[in-house]
Amino acid sequence: MKVLVVGSGGREHALTWKLLQSPKVERIYCAPGNGGIGKIAECIPIDVTDFKGLIHFAQKKKIDLTVVGPELPLTEGIVDRFQEKGLKIFGPNQKAAEIEGSKVFAKDFMAKYRIPTAQYRSFTDPEKTVQYINQQSTPLVLKADGLAAGKGVLVCHSRAEAYEGIDRIMRERDFGNAGSRLVVEEFLTGEEASILTVTDGEDMVLLPAAQDHKAIFEGDKGPNTGGMGAYAPATVIDQKLLEIIKQKILLPTIQGMKEEGRPYKGVLYVGLMITKAGPKVLEYNCRFGDPEIQAILPLLRSDLIDLLLASVEGNISKVAPKIKHESAVCVVMASGGYPGAYEKDKVIKGLGQIDKSIIVFHAGTKIKGDNIMTSGGRVIGVTALGQTIRAAIDRVYKNVGKITFDGAYYRKDIGYRALSRQITKY
Repeated sequence: MKVLVVGSGGREHALTWKLLQSPKVERIYCAPGNGGIGKIAECIPIDVTDFKGLIHFAQKKKIDLTVVGPELPLTEGIVDRFQEKGLKIFGPNQKAAEIEGSKVFAKDFMAKYRIPTAQYRSFTDPEKTVQYINQQSTPLVLKADGLAAGKGVLVCHSRAEAYEGIDRIMRERDFGNAGSRLVVEEFLTGEEASILTVTDGEDMVLLPAAQDHKAIFEGDKGPNTGGMGAYAPATVIDQKLLEIIKQKILLPTIQGMKEEGRPYKGVLYVGLMITKAGPKVLEYNCRFGDPEIQAILPLLRSDLIDLLLASVEGNISKVAPKIKHESAVCVVMASGGYPGAYEKDKVIKGLGQIDKSIIVFHAGTKIKGDNIMTSGGRVIGVTALGQTIRAAIDRVYKNVGKITFDGAYYRKDIGYRALSRQITKY
């Protein structure tokens, strides 16, 4: 098979890396790819939203399956466009992808189908938003309606912070058109976790639960990022809780989308808060989580291509993935200043010094001459496996310290919640 992976981040590097392990895959192309992907696959300089260019390439190269990584092309209808041309593609169509593309749609959907989530109100007028907030207690959460690269969620601990957030999102448009509508949510307390399920619109297959670390600083402090690291399996979710999540959240979501005339095929990512009252949905994503997938895929023993094809072809009930009985930890190394302004074109050193058991997934990198250079906010993800979570954490940090570039920053506490539970083996 010939496979085209669409995207340029750590998620796409992880997908490419795993797909290359399949004996069924003859060749992989990635558009546009990055410096690390270019070492294992052929990178094609086509933008993720250049649907005409991507379709032409897929037809020319006789691509057997296209796998879409990021949310933007999915919410803009890449799956619909490919299917119109008879091209096989993994991911939800545009109507289904709205579950991530619009937080207002997602919240209204959950309310309709009684899927547990935080109480909320949505607004298009900043003045009316202020009036509503004046009647609420804090902390509360503000969410830009549209896509904001994982940064459009603001936790406000005072009304003053909320007023500032309204200005940023709705008036100053820090997140562009994503801020034309705003969701105000109650603040949920508990522990976050991510569930990824691959579905064909009827049945589904669960991947190991993961826990992301979105905040930039240790202890989950500071502004949100696209994700500073993750580990899997997430120890906060046991089998009993997983069954509750399946019955009260996942199956109702898939069935509800079908009833809405938006049958969902692809990967459904559900961000959860595990509260004292049970699991509640924080957000839906219509694609593999990044960096979660950098911790999940190394735990997958079976062939990823079989799982993706089963979703596309509607026979996911016949697939039963095999998972390693280990833990995986991914630590993201970012450019200094991220998630704010940062410099690029810094030489990355030490990649050849890491242990052979370590997996490095490139995100914001490019090749320049003989060097690998930084080209983004999140630069690389370093993943280690271990028989225990403690072993995986020790192994990953031993190797992260060997990789350097000017201004490099990474959190030193990825996986700390798992350690605090003193659960060490699965």
